[in-house]
Amino acid sequence: MLQAYTQDTIRMELGGFPVQAVIQDGDTIFVTSIDEVVIQPRKRAAATRDLRQYRRLIYNVKKVYPYAKIAGEKFSDVTTYMESLETGKERRQYTKQLEDELLKQYEEDLKNLTVTQGRILIKLIDRETRKTSYEVVKELRGSFQAAFWQAIARIFGSNLKTEFDPDGEDKVLNEIMIMIENGQL
Repeated sequence: MLQAYTQDTIRMELGGFPVQAVIQDGDTIFVTSIDEVVIQPRKRAAATRDLRQYRRLIYNVKKVYPYAKIAGEKFSDVTTYMESLETGKERRQYTKQLEDELLKQYEEDLKNLTVTQGRILIKLIDRETRKTSYEVVKELRGSFQAAFWQAIARIFGSNLKTEFDPDGEDKVLNEIMIMIENGQL
């Protein structure tokens, strides 16, 4: 046997805030949705130096995070569009055009990043795209370009093949990213 209940949704204002309620069997039940809350332990710095390093990491992450988000979105868009292109020539022309546009738009900003910020950006790109920066360059520009940029990165002490490890060495970085995404920082 199937039972059915009548249910009416009402909207009203309570204390100056709009609320929704459901009337079910003569009872009014207020309905709301809340954002996800992530609770993390308060950082206790053993020394002032540790606190300074933590704050500096937050500053660096906030500076490069927008570029990582852009990279993730662009990579997704580009790979989707590249699948629609039929010939290798069309793909090469498209990636060259895209590279020129991106350099024109972001080159000066990226030139001003510190080495540390560059290393963080490499990890965040891996977090956003689920591919290392090396794999992204290899997929879009080819093996030669990927090897060339890997060599340049190695000269400056970085590695384009660095992976984001949220449970290992990048745990603090991941916590900072979660706080930024939830609007806590």
